[in-house]
Amino acid sequence: MFLVVDQAAGFVSLDCGGKDNFTDELGLVWTPDSQIIYGEATNISVANETRKQYMTLRYFPADSRKYCYTLEVTSRTRYLVRATFLYGNFDNNNVYPKFDISLGATHWATIVISDAYTIEVEELIFLATNPTISVCLSNATTGLPFISTLELRKFNGSIYLTQFENQFFLSVSARINFGADNEDPIRFPDDPYDRIWESDSLKKANYLVDVAAGTEKVSTRMPIDVSLGERPPQKVMQTAVVGRNGSLTYRLNLDGFPGFGWAFTYFAEIEDLGPFDTRKFRLVLPDMPDVSKATVNIQENAQGKYRLYEPGYENISFPFVLSFRFGKTIDSTMGPLLNAMEINKYVKKSDGSLDGSVIAGVASLFSSADWAKEGGDPCLPVPWSWVQCNSDAQPRIVSIKLSRQNLMGSIPSDLTKLSGLVELWLDGNSLSGEIPDFTGCTNLKIMHLENNQLTGDLPSSLVNLPNLRELYVQNNMLSGSVPSGLLNKNLVLNYTGNINIRKGSSRGSQNKIIIGSTVGASVLLIATIASYLLMHKGKKKYPKRGQNGIVSYS
Repeated sequence: MFLVVDQAAGFVSLDCGGKDNFTDELGLVWTPDSQIIYGEATNISVANETRKQYMTLRYFPADSRKYCYTLEVTSRTRYLVRATFLYGNFDNNNVYPKFDISLGATHWATIVISDAYTIEVEELIFLATNPTISVCLSNATTGLPFISTLELRKFNGSIYLTQFENQFFLSVSARINFGADNEDPIRFPDDPYDRIWESDSLKKANYLVDVAAGTEKVSTRMPIDVSLGERPPQKVMQTAVVGRNGSLTYRLNLDGFPGFGWAFTYFAEIEDLGPFDTRKFRLVLPDMPDVSKATVNIQENAQGKYRLYEPGYENISFPFVLSFRFGKTIDSTMGPLLNAMEINKYVKKSDGSLDGSVIAGVASLFSSADWAKEGGDPCLPVPWSWVQCNSDAQPRIVSIKLSRQNLMGSIPSDLTKLSGLVELWLDGNSLSGEIPDFTGCTNLKIMHLENNQLTGDLPSSLVNLPNLRELYVQNNMLSGSVPSGLLNKNLVLNYTGNINIRKGSSRGSQNKIIIGSTVGASVLLIATIASYLLMHKGKKKYPKRGQNGIVSYS
């Protein structure tokens, strides 16, 4: 986990694998991630790539863990988080990596590198609901997971407000500047929120193909009023394409689709129309007749020239390959005009583990330990290295394994709130104080507390755990008597090495040391034969109950 504090302007720009702070040609201040305790930093060299942030990266092991960056945010505020990946054959293996990226408990995307020298970009728009977020890499299926940059951009007001924002994130699929005079994107400082508006002149596979004849680029230097809605940058709205032959047509692939999404188009009248000229047109989507009903009249809808009008759909289903057309109406003298477009896909948020806040409280008590810095949700999309979870949609923690981790202080009381806990391994540490009341952990089967410095009585509340089958408390400083209920349970119990502890009274036959808590029919048969032979020999004596502090019942 790497914690980054939000800058005053709401921007965080993290140069992964970098060593120094620097300011780039756009005026953005970049910070290295050199404080992160996981992964390895390395340099790469890519022809024609001179930006400093793309000369380094950080890579991580291809194991079962997740590796997280934690960023501070302002709760109930919308943000854009952007992660970029430039492979550059950093490992000299020419194996294109494939791995997952997640935001908290939610799977964000699968990163698939298909070209060593092309930057892959993933962007997500989200409403912050906590003071921090975690961006995590995990589940590498080929190569090593890595990251080049991580950026956080804060939005103001109601930008990208949707009625679904508490249940869904928005994954950016397309953000296009139409009418651009070159292939360069428009971003900060022209866009104060540093959104990246790709040029419609960009040449890449299945991107804005099938362009209609008569499509022409136009531009203006007049200021555009963009003070409404999503506030696209003025520079984007000062260019457009027009369909001189009466239509605009395009086809493009939408990353992440098919699925439901958010789609808006941006219009501003930037041509001088004659007194009798009109510009009216409709959006036409194949097989979606209901979408094609509304007529766009930019000057009328925007209430004047050089003003933003942004019709759109907050919830619409799109295929992976989107074909669309703007066609002029019969009574229009001018062809359609289009300045910009945005399409985002809804990503269902995961609620995360039911035990997330509880176990985070436990980890905070040992904040300097490496295991306590893993970040993200304890269970999703993959669990922390010292935690196991069940398979519920909202998982619960079923196992905690912190053996020999140099833990000091008392056993955290929050552990007793983990109602789904089945196994607890805290052996081989320096824990002190009394054993807390685990009555609420009714599923608990295995407790390993041996080789610590625990004091006080062995609590009688342990008798109330109906599923407890294995209890190891040897080599502590416990005192008092062993509760009789523990001696009579179907339980493997070891309390040796506690010189001040004594056994309590119990019911039942003489003590026998038996491996396991249940015995099958074949084992019973063998035990019966052995008992018969021993009785006839009459030479062996059985140890008394608790003589060695180890008790086991079948």
